[in-house]
Amino acid sequence: MSLIQVRDKKFTSYLTAQDIQQHIATLADQLNTDYAGKRPLFIAVLNGSFMFASDLFKYLTIDAEICFIKLASYKGTKSTGHVITAIGLDTDITGRDIIILEDIIDTGKTLNQFLPQITNQQPASLKIAVLLHKPEATVFPVQIDYCCFSIPDKFVVGYGLDYDGLGRNLPEIYQLSQD
Repeated sequence: MSLIQVRDKKFTSYLTAQDIQQHIATLADQLNTDYAGKRPLFIAVLNGSFMFASDLFKYLTIDAEICFIKLASYKGTKSTGHVITAIGLDTDITGRDIIILEDIIDTGKTLNQFLPQITNQQPASLKIAVLLHKPEATVFPVQIDYCCFSIPDKFVVGYGLDYDGLGRNLPEIYQLSQD
């Protein structure tokens, strides 16, 4: 088991790059089937979902578009409880099939606050695809339609997820070490 350090914290290997890619390829297969003959718009939530969105798009064979928004609620290893929209949605989504891409859903607060903004624009359909979900941490339930991994309520870093800005570039996902 590999151990790394990001800032003042130690992390142990949790999900390998190969496991992540296999789950994303399986998710893409499902999306290719579910959206065959359609042209969905993926809305990737920055910063964390950029690697997930990029890799997912490499496996998609359907016609699809992508745009990015920035929502934030984390400081350090904890949610602040406040959702900030730093970059907003600038695409008309009325009548479109929308798939929101999130790196991780833990408390659910970020999407819970953002989803009404999307539904008010009357998309044809709205689905959520997430790389990681922490069911034990969920306070604000949101309907997750596609999920690569359900994980315990432990802080993770890597593959787009950060600890105070660092660790996003790691190809694997690491879990906060108990040591």
